[in-house]
Amino acid sequence: MRIAGTSYTDSMVNQLNSLAASQYDLQNQISTGQRVRMPGDDPAAMAQGLSLQSQSSALSQFSQNISTLQTRATQSYNALQSIKSISDRAGEIATLADGTKTPAELQAYASEVNQLIQQAVQAANSKDGNHYLFAGTQDDSAPFTTTTDADGNITAVSYQGNTDVAEAEIGQDTTTTVDVPGANDTGSGPRGLLTDSRFGADLFNHLLSLESHLRAGDTNAIATVDHPALTKDEDNIIYQVANNGVTQARLDSAATSTSAQLSSLQQALTNLSGADVTQSIVQLTQTQSTYQAALQSSSVLLQMQQVLLTHLG
Repeated sequence: MRIAGTSYTDSMVNQLNSLAASQYDLQNQISTGQRVRMPGDDPAAMAQGLSLQSQSSALSQFSQNISTLQTRATQSYNALQSIKSISDRAGEIATLADGTKTPAELQAYASEVNQLIQQAVQAANSKDGNHYLFAGTQDDSAPFTTTTDADGNITAVSYQGNTDVAEAEIGQDTTTTVDVPGANDTGSGPRGLLTDSRFGADLFNHLLSLESHLRAGDTNAIATVDHPALTKDEDNIIYQVANNGVTQARLDSAATSTSAQLSSLQQALTNLSGADVTQSIVQLTQTQSTYQAALQSSSVLLQMQQVLLTHLG
């Protein structure tokens, strides 16, 4: 039986190409640390890796959402603390403004209350970046606007936001919000920060009433009307501060859990597609030795074949 003259040559070239390709793959594994880079490297591992990457991408988005909410919750907490301080001081004034105070002292209290109203409006119009914190989903404009008299004193405060709040995903099928509408008189939905008919809260109008009674020297109305009303406002604000704390604790827990899951997924991806560099170096050394041996053997055999063909010719 005769064998075609190119049979050995083709076999030799295929073997050398295969060894060269193996060297290239092993060199890439060592330089990149990745064993699976293309579907053909390991189809099953590639499919599993894509699934893990999809989960990792979702967790990264949850982590980003959580971070954004944490920042907004912190900004809200700072504003709430300012509003609580204003409410506390208004309650003190309502207690102090009794029948023992002179008309001049009551007028001084009235001026202070007007300043408290201005401070409360400023705090209630706090922003996180370009978004107002207490405007509901209409957070591109200030939620509270004021009406003033000729002397610049605030005579009315109105709410321009809505009662809707935006929610964000912080986990699979899990959403939450850190937002609080500035006012809610609808009788349902999220509790209003400064005004909520369900709980008797109406801070701005109660402060304006206190100021009016102080200017009029009506200490009886202050004791029987304003003080009880301001107590309801204080209770409502305390609820909001506590609720903010609960929300921040939940976000902290979600952040820790998400971070742990991301680390676990990254480790799984590394184990799945990562190369054992030490083993790859050993294999590369072996492959290079085999390649050099094959080159030498091929060279000798080709020379012998050439001599034989010359002799037969």
